[in-house]
Amino acid sequence: MNPWLSSLVAIVAAYLVGSLSFAVIISRVFGLADPRSYGSKNPGATNVLRSGHRAAAVLTLAFDALKGFVPVMLALAFAPRFGFGETTVAFAGLAAFLGHLWPVFFRFEGGKGVATAAGVLFAFNPWLGAATLLTWVIIVLFFRYSSLASIVSALFAPFYQLLIWEASPIALAIAAMSLLLIWRHSGNIRKLLAGTESKLGQRAAPAVAPHGHSHGHSHGHGRHEHKKGH
Repeated sequence: MNPWLSSLVAIVAAYLVGSLSFAVIISRVFGLADPRSYGSKNPGATNVLRSGHRAAAVLTLAFDALKGFVPVMLALAFAPRFGFGETTVAFAGLAAFLGHLWPVFFRFEGGKGVATAAGVLFAFNPWLGAATLLTWVIIVLFFRYSSLASIVSALFAPFYQLLIWEASPIALAIAAMSLLLIWRHSGNIRKLLAGTESKLGQRAAPAVAPHGHSHGHSHGHGRHEHKKGH
């Protein structure tokens, strides 16, 4: 096969794998509400955790990371056979990430890409992935904001690559993912500045119909608790 054609196939295949929205798929398997209907409305592991179902959140995290990791590893494995190089590998990782952000199978309504980006980084360079993950863990332990940890990690990842390793097509792909990830967190940045961002593991209010009667019910519940306190 022509190297250009094989490169295109690898990149498109990576995008299609990335387009599998496991937050939605796994929530359906467990009979949970669509993660796009509650909390941050983001189809990702952190929002699935707000449903209170930890197993679903862990599986979402694992599969979202794998859909970034596997396409890159396959591109690396088949590169000698099909004659494409580091640029194709880099763009395969970026394509998997873009698939998560804009999944063709889910009306292009995707997540923020944190777990998928992590999977891509570990496939590019396990040490880079570990350094970025450690950054995320440190921020979460100190502040308990998953969004803040993701933003800080996204800022550091390209610098880790450039300062410790080298400028390359992979560095360009990492920089693009970092910029997109930060952009996808713009709403979280506003909430962090306003002090209204949810902390990791905080339960979300159940999704309700926009004009449903559950709003009144919650007010009644509040009155009941008020009386009980007196």
